Amino acid sequence: MTALKHEIDLPWQDHKSIAYWIDERIWGHRIWDNQTPWLIFLELLGVAESANREGNILDENGKFYPLRFSPFQRMKLRNILYNNQIMPFILDKYKDDSRAWREWTSWMKDSARGVVERDFGYVAKRFSSFGEFSKLISMLRTATVESESNRRWSSRFLFPFGKSCLYEDVGISAQDKPTSEYINFGRTGELLYLMMCRSGSATELKPHLQSVVTSQNPWNALVAQLQETESPDTTQRRSCFLPYKSHPAFDLLGEDILHLFELKLPRFDSYSHVTLLSAFHVMLYQLVVSAQVTSGDRPTIICEIVAPRKTLVRELSINSYQRNSQRSASAVSDFIDSITNSDEWMEAIEATDAYSRCKSILNREIAWPRDADDYDGAHDPSAMIRHLRQSALTRHRQHAGNVHRSFGRAIGLVSKRGTNKLRYAPNDSLLKALILANVRDRMEFKEFLRRLFDRYGVVLGEPEAKIVMEDSEFDSKAFQSNANRLEQRLSSMGMLRRLSDACAYVLNPYSEASR
Repeated sequence: MTALKHEIDLPWQDHKSIAYWIDERIWGHRIWDNQTPWLIFLELLGVAESANREGNILDENGKFYPLRFSPFQRMKLRNILYNNQIMPFILDKYKDDSRAWREWTSWMKDSARGVVERDFGYVAKRFSSFGEFSKLISMLRTATVESESNRRWSSRFLFPFGKSCLYEDVGISAQDKPTSEYINFGRTGELLYLMMCRSGSATELKPHLQSVVTSQNPWNALVAQLQETESPDTTQRRSCFLPYKSHPAFDLLGEDILHLFELKLPRFDSYSHVTLLSAFHVMLYQLVVSAQVTSGDRPTIICEIVAPRKTLVRELSINSYQRNSQRSASAVSDFIDSITNSDEWMEAIEATDAYSRCKSILNREIAWPRDADDYDGAHDPSAMIRHLRQSALTRHRQHAGNVHRSFGRAIGLVSKRGTNKLRYAPNDSLLKALILANVRDRMEFKEFLRRLFDRYGVVLGEPEAKIVMEDSEFDSKAFQSNANRLEQRLSSMGMLRRLSDACAYVLNPYSEASR
């Protein structure tokens, strides 16, 4: 695979809390394993909404760092929706509207958090009764993204009906001030936004993303009724870093998301597919870049279509998953090797001041060690590198090293179903999203399998397996059966039609030709 070139200067001065820039140099700041696909999408929309306000959505204007944006916090809305435990008690106790409103506004004034001006009196002027207001809140709460989670109230998020529903993740400080949090929003959504900016489809994507963050619809209007005019947080976010100005993975992402938007699905139906494929492409990006850093072969994803009994494809899928899961750690190790194998390093270790010269190289390449507290071991280049390798791999395994497993399971690609080991076994939701992104009207089944292989490295059928596998592992009948099971799955989903014994077509049910 083609070697990567880090085209953007290392911005470690803005990230002095990061001990060494290795994960960040390879993939950016940052890929975060704790983020779900929906939270990645919501974080992306917050960046896009801010950029749209500034008139530069999906356009970096040639400045690749820093990404600057000012999100909304919408603390009054969040208090009303998620920090409003008293409402059902007031509704039950006070039948008189005036009394109910007085009790509620008094309670909110005492109990609201992270709000400078605790006056909620404006709400009563916008509703005909307290009961009507209560019903709206109950209804909107059902539109909470991932409502089954036990996140604190300040980290709960509404479905993105429009601009009025977009806000960042916050915590509440001891001084009762909202503070930006990077646990639920870990910056992977920011990274995704930059990937879209640098994709070949950025110009075509722009109006679609604009439409999402400016949508005027009854749901957004209802949410707006719960808010007063609010300015975005004045503190700019500016820490996200993506090290490549362009990459085939960015182009692939842009093409797929554009195809989904161009289907013009009813109302908000496209969002669930966009969230799945966005996380899928971030996972692929990490996988492909890892392979490029290690000078490895193109990654392949051997998928089992779940069978009643154990099959050869299942074993191969387990092996494929395990091999790909190890790629990112190998990339970290090989990245360190690329420094120590360089001519400059070889020359430095032969010098009389070898330690100081090697330390200077590491400072320039990964911003480590910056001071005495960063490294207190032996003043020897070999000892320093051993310490670095161990520490870097330990850090990597805490978050970035878990992305492949975490994202794979979240999008329905990785599963333990039918076995005690993880392997690739795509579920119906992911298969549907891939069809919508790749099939305009209809596509011959074998052509569809080849397209998934060419674009993503996904192996499902016999011809693709034969390309990537050794003769000793390859079993044509096993992969023929795997493809047959997929055909049956797609048929049961209403997304495949067999016209004759020799011809089956994958269908996009939203295309005009399939209606």
